[in-house]
Amino acid sequence: MQEIDRARTAVLGVHWQHEVVSPDGIFGPFFAGQVTRHRVATHAARVADVVRSSGGLVVYTRVAHRPGYPDLIPNTPAFAMIRQQQAFLEGTPKTRIIEEVMPQAGDVVITHVRLTGFFGTELDTILRARGIDTILFTGVATNLSVTGTAYEAVNHGYRIVIVSDACMAATDDAHQASLATLGQLGQVATTDEVVRSLMG
Repeated sequence: MQEIDRARTAVLGVHWQHEVVSPDGIFGPFFAGQVTRHRVATHAARVADVVRSSGGLVVYTRVAHRPGYPDLIPNTPAFAMIRQQQAFLEGTPKTRIIEEVMPQAGDVVITHVRLTGFFGTELDTILRARGIDTILFTGVATNLSVTGTAYEAVNHGYRIVIVSDACMAATDDAHQASLATLGQLGQVATTDEVVRSLMG
């Protein structure tokens, strides 16, 4: 894969929350089995560890809403379901990031209320302040928030690398189709390939 400048690289972990990837989360029935089956969180944790140790930045995006949902526009079935089931309420246990990829000191956590990580947040400001020009992506779902945030990253001028085995969708086919599309905009690489590049 292309050489990665470790000091100018961030890994962005998308929606590693219990609501998304744990079996009892609102979206767990779609994603939890896939994440477990493919050991996706294990791969994501490994990437984050190597980025930290090599001097890069580790960032997480998470969804959390205010009580009463004044910040939620239910213009999609998924957003409507969040409100109906009172999910993603700030301060509740299921909004937390899962233990396997738990943020550590020095990591950045971005909270947002729409589909993607840049929209309506300070993510771009934080990345630019650190001199980041390359973003590695892990998380769920490859065909939804990972892809959406990756598109935003491209429009903001970042180079993107999708860590193929550290992302997942509800089905293998959806995951692979998204990787094929994202590969036209950036690079798709495995955890092993990313680790070798960062440690080389």
